[in-house]
Amino acid sequence: MLDFDATDTPLHGRQEGRFFHGYYGHYCYLPLYVFCGRHVLCARLRRANIDASAGSLEVLKQLVESIRERWGATRILLRADSGFARDALLSWCEEHGVEYVVGLARNSRLETLLDPTLQHAEELCAESGEPERVFTDLRYRTLQSWSRERRVVGKAEITEHGPNPRFVLTSLDPEAWGAREVYETLYCARGEAENRIKEQQLDLFATRTSGRLMKVNQLRLWLSALAYTLLNELRRLGLSDTELANARCSTIRGKLLKLGARLRKTTRRLWVELSDHHPAQQVFARCVERLRLLVGLPPPAMRIA
Repeated sequence: MLDFDATDTPLHGRQEGRFFHGYYGHYCYLPLYVFCGRHVLCARLRRANIDASAGSLEVLKQLVESIRERWGATRILLRADSGFARDALLSWCEEHGVEYVVGLARNSRLETLLDPTLQHAEELCAESGEPERVFTDLRYRTLQSWSRERRVVGKAEITEHGPNPRFVLTSLDPEAWGAREVYETLYCARGEAENRIKEQQLDLFATRTSGRLMKVNQLRLWLSALAYTLLNELRRLGLSDTELANARCSTIRGKLLKLGARLRKTTRRLWVELSDHHPAQQVFARCVERLRLLVGLPPPAMRIA
């Protein structure tokens, strides 16, 4: 699963490449991120006066080539929001055996196609007195921008605030993946990629792009992505099966790394002496032991001071 997402990095100076973005309502960059699960594969800084999908086809080609070079039989699925529902990207996926689940912005033609399902959802809502959602498969093609007709999953939802129609574009076989599964199981899970971006922006300073030159700010973005990668590997290799196995980067930093300790060097060892009141002392000890075993070192002689 390759999650593509564009986000904003607010700017407050006269940085190279700054532009005002109408959707976000401020001057910013528009970096492109790609994740595979918790692993960050791309963090590309871009100007904000571009389409959200700009450069994504180039990145996708590079990633697919690298993946198939190492794991040829791997099935690849692209997941993204409606900013990536572009014909060039979709057509390349269809021609190269890459599946996709991509959001699709609603319009009057799509809403007309969904009307019968929306009426059914209203009837169910009237009977139950609760919010209801009904899913359906549609066939849809844009008037000019798409080269072919494609499968669209429509969600007809009635909430306490009224109708809430949503649409998802997919290449998946409807016999293997029903409309509800595509939306609820696959598409909605893309929120995890957004959480990973928040970890870098809020926890690891990816928004510190105050350099005058864009290449300087790109380096800072890469350093943030590298810091995330190191903490994610620590989480995956050292903290699995602990209370911090699914912790945010900020939680790991606060509970495991930013600690008061006393360093004491002897002839044979460097001792890191933690307070015996440290609440995560057992997690810390277990993490160190696992990491040492992974690199072939003997278990450490640990002592809580």
